[in-house]
Amino acid sequence: MMFLAPVIQLLILPQAANYTIKNINLAIVDLDHSSYSRRLGDKIFSSGYFHSAGYPVSSADAFKLIEKDKADIILSIPRDFENNLIKEGSQKLGVEVNAINGVKASVGNNYLGSILSDFNNEIRSEWITPARISAQPSIEIVASYWYNPMLTYYIFMVPGILVFLVTLIGGNMTALNIVKEKEVGTIEQINVTPVRKSQFILGKLIPFWILGNVIFTVGLLIAWLVYGIIPLGSIPLLYLFAGVYLFALLGFGLLISTYSETQQQANSMIFLFVMIFNLMGGLFTPIESMPDWAQIITRIIPISYFIEVMRMIVLKGSVLKDILYHIGVVFSMGVILNGWAILNYRKTS
Repeated sequence: MMFLAPVIQLLILPQAANYTIKNINLAIVDLDHSSYSRRLGDKIFSSGYFHSAGYPVSSADAFKLIEKDKADIILSIPRDFENNLIKEGSQKLGVEVNAINGVKASVGNNYLGSILSDFNNEIRSEWITPARISAQPSIEIVASYWYNPMLTYYIFMVPGILVFLVTLIGGNMTALNIVKEKEVGTIEQINVTPVRKSQFILGKLIPFWILGNVIFTVGLLIAWLVYGIIPLGSIPLLYLFAGVYLFALLGFGLLISTYSETQQQANSMIFLFVMIFNLMGGLFTPIESMPDWAQIITRIIPISYFIEVMRMIVLKGSVLKDILYHIGVVFSMGVILNGWAILNYRKTS
């Protein structure tokens, strides 16, 4: 479970956690049937973002497609679209969007608006003969995408998902550690030995710290072999922060284990916290987009720092001085959590 599960999840999750929205179902109500309307439809569907949901003959038929979830957007082209565009120089189009999925509706509408704008510019360039010297000043914007030039989603997602998997496996295994010995009864044998509480906690922490680094290594290999992701920054620096993070994470798991009496109770507690880490750690939702109170909570969640550092080192090539603050915060959390676990562990004879 500790090795096979992260491998399978790292192969599947990045494919499912896809931020690129494609295959948006578009229905076109073409009441003009002109060369311009056909040209516009061809331009939209050749973009690769839209899938044809048909050409209904009326708006009523088009709305039935939305009600049956067969269409996401309706584009209405009125009669005399081409004639009015040529004679009057302007023409309005109707766009109705199914906004049940707000993200898909917003992105789809933006895609369609961009394509319509390009089509408009093409028509204008055909009608207007450019002068040798433009009488009106113009501004041309040239975009340059840093760190992810092709805007490939998995380059952004894989480092964060790897952190989440290390958290899930490491935290869950450690949380079940001491409580399992409580259920079996071997904890009573340890309690009558001269082993100190700090030594006992370290003995429980170190093996899982090593295994956590092994799982992290397997994840980096999969990111390289399957997704072609090679860290731009220092790999030893990645392991330095991973070691500090595991120190804090395993201390948290051991703390839960000292409070739990059964494995079921420990499982329930770690599941609760892992869900909070997943939702508020910045893996799927940018922390900057959260409410102020939620951003404050993320500052005390160790996984948010590791996800940020992973993306900084892997994508941006950040160096040690860039992550010193993150190391200090997570190490402080580790000292507090492990110290708390040592104090809470009651060694009685």
